[in-house]
Amino acid sequence: MKNAGCAGFEAAGIAAGIKKNGKKDLGILVSGVPATVAAVFTRNRVQAAPVLLDRERIKSGRCRAIVVNSGCANCCTGEQGMADAKAMAEFVAAELGINEDLVLVASTGVIGESLPMENIEAALPELVSTLTPQGIPELAEAIMTTDTVPKVVSRSGHLGGKSFTITGVAKGSGMIRPDMATMLCFVATDADIAANMLQRALAAGVDRSLNRITIDGDTSTNDMVILMAGGMSSVKIGDDSRMETFQQILDEVLIALARALVKDGEGVTKLVEIKINGAASDKDARQIADTVAHSNLLKTAFFGEDANWGRIIAAAGRAGVPMEVDRTDIFFNDVQMAKNGIGCGKIAEAGAGAVMKKDEFCIEMDLKMGIGSASVLTCDFSIDYVKINADYRS
Repeated sequence: MKNAGCAGFEAAGIAAGIKKNGKKDLGILVSGVPATVAAVFTRNRVQAAPVLLDRERIKSGRCRAIVVNSGCANCCTGEQGMADAKAMAEFVAAELGINEDLVLVASTGVIGESLPMENIEAALPELVSTLTPQGIPELAEAIMTTDTVPKVVSRSGHLGGKSFTITGVAKGSGMIRPDMATMLCFVATDADIAANMLQRALAAGVDRSLNRITIDGDTSTNDMVILMAGGMSSVKIGDDSRMETFQQILDEVLIALARALVKDGEGVTKLVEIKINGAASDKDARQIADTVAHSNLLKTAFFGEDANWGRIIAAAGRAGVPMEVDRTDIFFNDVQMAKNGIGCGKIAEAGAGAVMKKDEFCIEMDLKMGIGSASVLTCDFSIDYVKINADYRS
């Protein structure tokens, strides 16, 4: 998406020599004016220096820039790691001529290694000099690790005869599960919205999107989603009706990014939606969907294109919430595989097998116990996933 952008924001991405392969590894997103800001961070008890730094700085509700590197997580690096995170912000602030407290920092890559600060300091003048309103795709490329394609999504909304834009980038191909966000994601909007309202919108949007995906059930130490609102469109988000429109567009961006992340997961060949209907509550449905989506046995069956519905119902049965197997139906897209907990036979199995040959499909369970529903995006476990993670550091 070469024309992706957002009024009042500039971005850039360059190669600073952090990665061994010489690819882009340093990016920046800058608001031309002080922007309101919201963020959601990893729940992992082990947290990288940039996460700890940003947790404090985000409390002000204001931000001008986010600087991010890939290739090194700057995690478990002690006092030096925090000093390096602060130095990255300080370097950027000096180049932009702004207060360093208005600069947030993000890192992704190998845990336990220190940042090559000489490379970063030397590269930052070039990074800032290449800032452009059309630089979002370069930023998206610079934050990639095992991703195979950059992820950029932009949507527009309309209020009071004026338009506003929300544009987001994300990275993440592994260490992905519903536990906050489990990736890096940076979003910019030219709408004018207060920080407290922005935080509520982001938390709600993440819960409906980035918090409903899983690739391998792991979480990272560096995960964060940051949303900046610069207000250059003059579209003021204040009352409930305007907030509803803003939330809708934000959700669209985050959901599209979430789907792109799972589809580009490490070694992924199948994008699968696990949809639970008829649960006693939405909470119960979500717990079953999460359990089914995380089943390694089921994920290997996806890769093998084996319509093994027994693994689905077995996973649902250990989710720890009420269900009655003799009331449960299972569908592969529109092919019914089980009715009231009993298989529908060889013809149905052949139809489900054909569904599993598709790149994307849906597994749906109807528990017939209430009106609770939920869905989670998951994927298959392939041989390539093992290969990628067996020699990640080398």
